Amino acid sequence: MKGIHKRASIMAALGAATLLGGCASGFTTVAPTPPAEHSTLGSARGSACGSLGVIATAYNFVPMGLNSRVERAYADALGSVPGATSLTNVTMQEDWYWWVIGTARCVTITGEAVK
Repeated sequence: MKGIHKRASIMAALGAATLLGGCASGFTTVAPTPPAEHSTLGSARGSACGSLGVIATAYNFVPMGLNSRVERAYADALGSVPGATSLTNVTMQEDWYWWVIGTARCVTITGEAVK
């Protein structure tokens, strides 16, 4: 009986490690590397939102503008400073909230605009 419990415990630990390992990812580059010679134009800020929808919380599976929200927020931040070609010192903040038939997730990108 001890062997069965030990084997079940090992299988449960391996299963948990596999599931939790699937939730990890490496760093992702949002902004391209600025040129060696660049001038700072000022602070930039941009935001974009996307939603997961369809009725109840457990069933929110229809993405609406969700996957491109970081790229759209970055483009919005670049557009907030005329002449900017890139951002440095980039930070990203994500907020989410419930609405009637889904959730909205909004990303805000801030950084220093450079040319």
